[in-house]
Amino acid sequence: MSDPGSTVSDPASTESGPASDRAPHKQLEGFRIGVTSDRRSADLIEALERRGAQVLHAPALKIAPIAEDVTLLADTRAMLSAQPDLFVITTAYGMRRWFEAADAAGLGDSLLEILDAGEIYVRGPKARGAVRAAGLSDAGISHDETTATLVDMLLQLDLTGLTIGVQLHGYADVHQLERLRAAGARILTVTPYRWIKAEGADRLPRLIEAACAGQLDCVTFTSAPAVDALFSTAAELGLLEALTNRFRNGLVAAAVGPVTAQPLLDAGIEPLVPERFRMGALIRMVCEHLAEHQVKQLQTRSGLVEIRGRAVIVGDVRIALAPAQLLLLKTLLTAGGAVVGRTALAGILATGGADHALEMSVNRLRKSLPDPTLVETVIKRGYRLGV
Repeated sequence: MSDPGSTVSDPASTESGPASDRAPHKQLEGFRIGVTSDRRSADLIEALERRGAQVLHAPALKIAPIAEDVTLLADTRAMLSAQPDLFVITTAYGMRRWFEAADAAGLGDSLLEILDAGEIYVRGPKARGAVRAAGLSDAGISHDETTATLVDMLLQLDLTGLTIGVQLHGYADVHQLERLRAAGARILTVTPYRWIKAEGADRLPRLIEAACAGQLDCVTFTSAPAVDALFSTAAELGLLEALTNRFRNGLVAAAVGPVTAQPLLDAGIEPLVPERFRMGALIRMVCEHLAEHQVKQLQTRSGLVEIRGRAVIVGDVRIALAPAQLLLLKTLLTAGGAVVGRTALAGILATGGADHALEMSVNRLRKSLPDPTLVETVIKRGYRLGV
């Protein structure tokens, strides 16, 4: 399932770590972030750009218009006919869209009646709010806003012979539904919003290529289907392995909640997930993580060297580096003035151990620096920064 219905807040966050003196509104200066969402993407992009980030927007999917969703009405009528004993409401947005579609078809009153006659369990406080806004009450709520915990609660009941109506939201958690069926329940589902290809989805290959080329620092996700769409498009391009390797080795994946995070975890990728499954919390976490782990500083004889994503500042001079030279400088800076061996650098730059290719990369780096002598050669050993 996905984590839609997230709201964007703009909390004043303070930055810790090596760049703590940077103004909060420019915490993401130098970083390039990929945004895959369609719904409310403008709010997310504006919040990131206001903090100094460069954003590459490639909407993976969008929610289909209600008027085009004939399956939704068919599933609603099946639910009305069955009159479930229990209901699982997963999202506030889904609850509202369900009633919107039912009202448009003249089924709103009937839907309210069957929900009122059954026991309702909700996945989180926003879903509870939507249920209560409809004049209904709930019998239970999961403490961590996950479907798995909600199913755990239901399994404490005797479900044999009961019918359970489940409001899905674009990404069915098949495992959780099977757990309920295994307990003897009959499951009916309704999906108030379905995912279809978004306008601008043709930009998705560009985002994937940028990620694989090391030109992104972070990619944000607000729905599990968007993760699936990204991976399936990467597979079509022959870049799935390269993409997953980038996520496992430096590229940050940030998911708004655990449902969105699940397909990333299934792929062996550990995403950032905020404690509160809200957009504002996601933005704050991205800021704090990049500031702490992706900003590097070293005092050298040429002045303070700082690397923030793609941005490099030496003393008071901002310079632009190609990806290979940026990686080389970042590696030397991380060593803190210690020597980094030629073999290690060749491996990092994927030069296949070729000394000539490594030397060419070092020469290009030196030519880009205000002080070329900042990168020192240690004969027969490697290179280091002059501190």
